[in-house]
Amino acid sequence: MGCFDFSDAVLDHFMCPRNIGEMDDADSVGTVGEPDCGDALTIYIKVENHVITDISFLVYGCAAAIATSSMTTELAKGKTLEEAYRMTEEDIVSALGGLPNDKLHCSVLGPGALKKAIDNYRSKTADERSAPC
Repeated sequence: MGCFDFSDAVLDHFMCPRNIGEMDDADSVGTVGEPDCGDALTIYIKVENHVITDISFLVYGCAAAIATSSMTTELAKGKTLEEAYRMTEEDIVSALGGLPNDKLHCSVLGPGALKKAIDNYRSKTADERSAPC
């Protein structure tokens, strides 16, 4: 398995990932995976009026994990929470022009971490609304 098995989009997002880095002032964070036994992804989101206005990520993994994480952030930025929540691994693979079969498992990281970040955001904002004055 070499770089020639990856699409140009995968190589581009691997070599020049978009939205990479920790976000200190994130409204919410979602993490999936375990770096001790494989790939792990953390997604940070900023939300205004139920729209993801900023998003970033930190990932531990292979080229496909980096590329799918980068593409996830590109696809989610500017979407409503509901639209972003409906993103699937198929959406990410399609946007990247495909992945080799043995790397398809990397595409589940993005939607998983994004859903966790959205769930955490919704939980946090629900708690804030129900807190006593």
